[in-house]
Amino acid sequence: MKILVCISHVPDTTAKINFTNGDTEFDTNGVQFVINPNDEFGLTRAIWFKEKQGAHVTVVNVGGADTEATIRKALAIGADEAIRVNAVPTDGFSVAKQLAEVVKAGSYDVVICGKESLDYNGGMVPGMLASLLGFNFVNSCVGVEVDGSNATLVREIDGGKETLTTNLPLVIGGQKGIVEEKDLRIPNMRGIMTARTKALNVLEPVAADAKTKAVKFEKPAPKSAVKLISPDNLDELINLLHNEAKVI
Repeated sequence: MKILVCISHVPDTTAKINFTNGDTEFDTNGVQFVINPNDEFGLTRAIWFKEKQGAHVTVVNVGGADTEATIRKALAIGADEAIRVNAVPTDGFSVAKQLAEVVKAGSYDVVICGKESLDYNGGMVPGMLASLLGFNFVNSCVGVEVDGSNATLVREIDGGKETLTTNLPLVIGGQKGIVEEKDLRIPNMRGIMTARTKALNVLEPVAADAKTKAVKFEKPAPKSAVKLISPDNLDELINLLHNEAKVI
């Protein structure tokens, strides 16, 4: 079984976010980048298939040379090889288009993406990729088993979970639950050293028009001051909720 894991290069969730050029561009100065958490869950599951079923695992990223440290971490975690498509990820469609060409060239059985990246939260790429390829698609996946050409998957739905069966080839939009956080792999020294010798192939992008464009960024409004009300003064609490907060 050949598995392709799509990984995004995103700011660490603890990074301080700023914008430049009139709030039209993200300021990367001083920002630590990591593997998108949803993608890392999917990568860990792919490594499980490698260890238990002999799968071959490739990771792919659409991005510039600055993403290669993140790609090397994925190799240190256990992926067999990596691909970087040398293109700026301008929007979901252009990224899906690049990934589709990689999948076609590599004849992969299973493609694992995170259901969304934690920077833009677009959630578009997995579905677009499946559509471009004509593959079966399951999003919000929290469980997957593969037996030959058949797959059994569990996905989150409103109010519960749903179990599905389908055939390969398949695109998965994964998230926490496909493995648990405690099962994520931390690269050890051997993995880091081995990653330096694994193949990282750089491909030039195919033509793909961006369908969306970021016009401006805006930070959330700062939190307002907190008013503390004595537990003995319920009348004041009700008055503030009704007349000021207007929630009752």
